Amino acid sequence: MNFRSISDLNETILRQLHVIPRHFDLVVGVPRSGMMPANLLSLYLNLPYTDIHSFIKGFVYKAGARKQFFDASEYKNILVVDDSIASGSALAECKESLAHLNHKFNFSYCVVYATPEKAKAVDFALENVATPRYFQWNIFNHSTLDKACFDIDGVLCVDPSKEQNDDGPNYKSFLLNAAPLYIPGSKIGTLVTSRLEKYREETEIWLKKHGIKYDKLVMLDLPDMKARQKANCHGSHKAKEYKNSTYNLFIESDLRQAIEINKLTKKPVFCTENFKMIYDSESLTYNIKSGKYLPFLRETALQLRTKLGKLKRKELKFKSH
Repeated sequence: MNFRSISDLNETILRQLHVIPRHFDLVVGVPRSGMMPANLLSLYLNLPYTDIHSFIKGFVYKAGARKQFFDASEYKNILVVDDSIASGSALAECKESLAHLNHKFNFSYCVVYATPEKAKAVDFALENVATPRYFQWNIFNHSTLDKACFDIDGVLCVDPSKEQNDDGPNYKSFLLNAAPLYIPGSKIGTLVTSRLEKYREETEIWLKKHGIKYDKLVMLDLPDMKARQKANCHGSHKAKEYKNSTYNLFIESDLRQAIEINKLTKKPVFCTENFKMIYDSESLTYNIKSGKYLPFLRETALQLRTKLGKLKRKELKFKSH
């Protein structure tokens, strides 16, 4: 699986900015995933910017003005931008919507990410990224979420506070009224939660209330919160369901659990705590001082720097005596 974050998107655009010719007069974004890369390109190229529908109606966004109508003679060479291309259906639809303007403008098409087999379907493809792939900006609307596992607390809704997490009336109230976080636009395969089985009814009521569709809900079959705390099996409970499935994605809120799930399953885990995909947790090590997991090499470098600092201080202390 290939994953690209918003930071990756920006870095790719900056790294490949030189491949975009400078004769363009206007950048046009394809709603809605193409709007962000189009906006970034327009800022870096110092060009006016708009979306396809606004362009057809005749207005753009310029520096110092939110919205300005333009004369067709003002612009000639138009760069149409989308975030990616896979099947090419979105590109075909885009071209069709602009076909009636081909006699007035010269359109060129750019995507940030293209599958290798579709890279030549556009004029400019900044990076080849094969499928299966997920992007940070649309992972919750991906068409393959029916083949994914989802955590609930910290993903679909907020985590309960200490006061709410009383395994009693406050917790039941939380389950029924929790504020939503990342509500997916597609059907989910399996919800895997450390919530107790006895709270299935409240959980199902909340899911229905927020229009969340799913195939299966897997909960922890333990009698109470004390038993759950004693078992301390949050990560292993989730990993078991994920490992025994044919799914290739788990979305988890807690970084430590995400790393544990990855270690136990050897499958990708997307963590909403840092919005990163964990492929190989064996390359991560826990930094006690920062309280964060860091890449092994970076953590090793930090440890060496700390040791060298201590040696230098000892050396200076010795010389001073």
